[in-house]
Amino acid sequence: MDRIAVIDFGSQYSLLLARRIREIGVLCTVESPDSFELEKDIKGVILSGGPQSVYEDGSAGFPEQLKFLSVPILGICYGMHLLAKEVGGVVSRGVKGEYGLTSVLFENSCFKSVPSEITTWMSHGDEVTELPDGCQIMARSRNGTIAGFTDGKNIALQFHPEVHHTQFGKELLEEFVIEICKASREWKISDIADEKVKKIQRIVGDQRVVGGLSGGVDSTVAATITSRAIGERFTGIFVNHGLMRKNEEIEVPESLRKLGINVEVVDASKEFFHELERIVDPEDKRKVIGRTFIRVFEREAGRLNASFLLQGTIYSDVIESGAASRSGEKIKSHHNVGGLPENMSLELLEPLRELFKDEVRNLGHSLGIDKFLISRQPFPGPGLGVRIIGEVTSEKAQILKEVDSIFMEVLGESGELDKIWQSFSVLLPVSSVGVKGDKRSYGYVVALRAVNSSEGMTASWYELPHTVLRQASSRITSEVKEIGRVVFDITDKPPATIEWE
Repeated sequence: MDRIAVIDFGSQYSLLLARRIREIGVLCTVESPDSFELEKDIKGVILSGGPQSVYEDGSAGFPEQLKFLSVPILGICYGMHLLAKEVGGVVSRGVKGEYGLTSVLFENSCFKSVPSEITTWMSHGDEVTELPDGCQIMARSRNGTIAGFTDGKNIALQFHPEVHHTQFGKELLEEFVIEICKASREWKISDIADEKVKKIQRIVGDQRVVGGLSGGVDSTVAATITSRAIGERFTGIFVNHGLMRKNEEIEVPESLRKLGINVEVVDASKEFFHELERIVDPEDKRKVIGRTFIRVFEREAGRLNASFLLQGTIYSDVIESGAASRSGEKIKSHHNVGGLPENMSLELLEPLRELFKDEVRNLGHSLGIDKFLISRQPFPGPGLGVRIIGEVTSEKAQILKEVDSIFMEVLGESGELDKIWQSFSVLLPVSSVGVKGDKRSYGYVVALRAVNSSEGMTASWYELPHTVLRQASSRITSEVKEIGRVVFDITDKPPATIEWE
């Protein structure tokens, strides 16, 4: 099967590049600059962006293997600078840099599907100031910066065609992959399931696996694939850490058992709340939750004589935890990635590690998993632990469960819930003066959040109707006596993350 290889230099968009190409119908993998190997199935290579500068000491260089490769290369942002430097061009720090939406004018373009002017997404401080011999400019930004060049076979772009902000980005990538690289459209999402089943069988052999199940899309799909791969040698463990949504410790295990997955429930809520006492830093909370999860799983694995721990880690978790590559910048630790303890008695099994959320949903549909489970909103592994700002206690968790339940009920009754990618409530470490029953009150403040996204790497806040917000606020302040004020979060990602912590 034909393949495109993305060489990852630490860009947060590297797997997004791979996803865009897989959407075209061509297999795409993400490779490290250090371990990339030439293979006959590779029809083209893309050099990703990254946070470094090519002229800095210790920055990643042009991979030696690529010097012997005859297939086309597409360099994006940092990849453009690498390509320019490799063939004799000059890269310098720009006077102003270009960030965000930027207009680009094409000239002598090798892309037939792209008009002469498009809006692109830029994020760079460096720029190519002198072209290598034998190369010609194919695009400039409105500021005059070289935004693209080619030597007739290889192409370099200063902007990011993989993000949805760039007009005609998909068409540009499709033309590179299909017309320039001559790759065949032979890949489909169901191929991933077959590939993952075989890989799990190869890795696990005749050993047993326990899996952390939350009822979310990621862990459900991971468990389904693993169950199909090794059958009775897989046991799903649902850990009640006291930080799930209201009644989920009952509803989730029942739903998973209907899939034919062997599920055992462990109530470790007291243990989690004890470990979280006096912990207020978001990173520390995630690590404490991750470490406590592992200890619970290790105990259960010992009882079941298991050697592997299955996790529903997906690529947005990996990216934000800075674990995607050595050059990546960490945004926050995830309990199942950056929050894991260094010493573990279990080997990790993460079959979805290179997939985005929407790809996991599509994979779940191809596996025949019930729509109710596949369509569930994303829910963080640390649960309400990262939606309670400050110290986490069982009392605060109970308050937030009631608030969140009301918010989700109002969204469902109004018909808005199905239009939203993710919605939730956040308990703030702030109290506010109010009036209840003609008396002064002093209660917590909660923030409501609703966003839409596809892959979780970017998100836009969802404009809920004022009538819905009014109803949610009225019910929350009336039915949850500890709450005195309700606010609504109208921040996109970026600059914020979807969760508050």
